[in-house]
Amino acid sequence: MADAFSDALQELREFSGADATRLAEPIARSFPVSGASISTLGEILTSETVSASDPLAARLDELQLDLGEGPCWDALRTFAPVLEPDIRHRPRGSWPVFLPAVAQEGIGAVFAFPLAVGHLRLGAVDLYSVDPTTLTPRQARQASAMAAVVSRLVLRRALEAASDDEPVSAPIDRYSRRAIHQATGMVIAQLGVSVDDAEMLVRGHAYAESRTMAEVADDILNGRLRFSVDGDLIEDRA
Repeated sequence: MADAFSDALQELREFSGADATRLAEPIARSFPVSGASISTLGEILTSETVSASDPLAARLDELQLDLGEGPCWDALRTFAPVLEPDIRHRPRGSWPVFLPAVAQEGIGAVFAFPLAVGHLRLGAVDLYSVDPTTLTPRQARQASAMAAVVSRLVLRRALEAASDDEPVSAPIDRYSRRAIHQATGMVIAQLGVSVDDAEMLVRGHAYAESRTMAEVADDILNGRLRFSVDGDLIEDRA
């Protein structure tokens, strides 16, 4: 694993392409896990998946982004790794919505490492395993070292995209949550509420119907779902 780690770290340090969707692959290869993902979170960068090594890694990210809770959020909030070696049977964290949702995905372990540059909190790297497993202290330090390199890559990518008149390259759109942000804007227009409240309404509707936020956003954008105020109540109308 030490050689795999060194090779992967060098690969990350030499990364210079616009396609960030492959960033998670060398991380996943470096540890005894099933896959890895990288996500941006919080107020500085748009909350979305940057890279995922496989569909289940992407699904783990989607769950946490949709529900607004989970190991990646705690890692970002605490500036520290969140280690869940047996999240299926002996979870350490308290995530009342995320835990039953992730239990349905067949994931046995999750390890989250914060992405940060200085005081800027950017997101998280998630490792997952379909079976319960542990990381040694050394492996946890190695994952943190990789997260530090990825943090700078993610921030550089965001700054370059912000200063570039050209659209973001197509591969990155695979994980785009742009439709969710557009739907949130429509809810704001319909109800005159804040961004946070509008996002909470979309998230709550998705949770109540056991759907993803992307699916609900598609309904809103295509006029199949709209919100209105009836007295003191907010109603959704299909």
